[in-house]
Amino acid sequence: MKKHILSLGIILAMFSCSHNESIEESNIQQEELLTKKEINDIIKRSIESSGDFLWSDQDVHTIYSALKHGNDILTVGYGSTKDNFERSPTSETIKQDILTLINSTEKAFSKGKNEIYADDNINVIDVKINNQETLTALLNDSSVRYIEPADYSFFENEQVRSSKGCGYRQQNLSSSDYRTVAPGARVPWSFDLHKIPQAWNHSTGAGITIAVIDTGLSPQQKWMNQYFNDGYSNGRTVQKYGTFVDSWWPWSNNYDGVNDKCGHGTSMASVATAPRNNNNLPVGVAYNANLVSYRAVENVIIDDYHEKRGVAEALTALGKRSDVKVISMSIGSPFSISRVKDAVKYAYNRGKMIIAAGGTSTTFTTWFGVIFPASMNETVAVTGIKEGVYDNCDTCHSGSKIDFTIQMQRTNGTDNKVPVLSYYNGKSDYEGGSSIATATTAGIAALVWSKHPSWSRAQVLQKMKQSSDYYPSKNSEYGHGNINALKAVQ
Repeated sequence: MKKHILSLGIILAMFSCSHNESIEESNIQQEELLTKKEINDIIKRSIESSGDFLWSDQDVHTIYSALKHGNDILTVGYGSTKDNFERSPTSETIKQDILTLINSTEKAFSKGKNEIYADDNINVIDVKINNQETLTALLNDSSVRYIEPADYSFFENEQVRSSKGCGYRQQNLSSSDYRTVAPGARVPWSFDLHKIPQAWNHSTGAGITIAVIDTGLSPQQKWMNQYFNDGYSNGRTVQKYGTFVDSWWPWSNNYDGVNDKCGHGTSMASVATAPRNNNNLPVGVAYNANLVSYRAVENVIIDDYHEKRGVAEALTALGKRSDVKVISMSIGSPFSISRVKDAVKYAYNRGKMIIAAGGTSTTFTTWFGVIFPASMNETVAVTGIKEGVYDNCDTCHSGSKIDFTIQMQRTNGTDNKVPVLSYYNGKSDYEGGSSIATATTAGIAALVWSKHPSWSRAQVLQKMKQSSDYYPSKNSEYGHGNINALKAVQ
């Protein structure tokens, strides 16, 4: 009996040791995961050395560590070739083969239910992954174009996250920052420097649709809603859509609606298309252009899973619209996001001119170079400079990827930015940075396209280049420089 008890004791002791060793091994594995700081340091070093960071350049362990810091959600780009990003008759078969592969390595975790989201237009799926071996298997599959942690957030400081270009503001305008034109609209000071009012004698943007992918439109500002047609602005439309899911829960598919909950999107839409009326408020560059507003992000930084997805969905939806000519994106990320890159190419392949901010209007990102997607060859990158001098605005970026500049920060001692419509009804505000420069350029592009409606994107862009300061050369930091809107439409 004692022998049996002793044997049982030995077995229990062995089990206990084995169990403790398993716990210790598990803990060691958990500790061996890279911390967010370590991952962010890798990202920063890459941006500082090369100007970008690509998950495809990282080893499996780094990707897996980021995955574990992001709800285990992985984005998989697939296709018959590395360039096969658009849905085709073979896409579904390839997707199912990938899911089968995933299920074979994840069966102990998920019981075959890994798929979270599949894009209808580009070859992208989001899946839940627990096993590092699954990442290795995917990287070895020739039909996988890329894998990326879908919900890894580079900005972990919540105070920083909440201040990304947002703010419900209204400000009285200094009389030196505008002049009044018929029938009672205020022309921002920057418009005169780019000869925009003179260009209105030739074109006001009629017949052209500008899409703004941003934080949406304020429901309170009637001049960007039910009174979008007023005064000299007539015969045009405003449409509002929402592709952003405002939830920390990755599995949620409940879109948050079309309304701006940041203030940034309203300002961008305003500088591009605000009506020219007698209400003593700032007018937009293309005051007779149509507007399509997309609430695709929470703020100006494309950082979390739902923002990445929301921007990609907006781009592909706009790509399919024949009426949309210009897409304005005063938003971005410090480094590339492959699903958004696919969506940019999708819209670009359908003739859209995609104008993107070279930097973000936040002081904590000024150390980055030209950000994504402005860094892509398929976009037109714009930055803001100070009045009368080629010098970056306080929160603007410059670099070899920049195509155009807009003067948007005063040097008259006030540092005032560009007058725009406020989030609040009938009120004005100031807005600046590369954001406002981007929306201004989108308006100028609409003026040129309205004057020449049969032109291609390439022809419109060439005319804008020919009407800029540095043409035919290109400055290493400021591209073709400031655009003369009058020259562009003559």
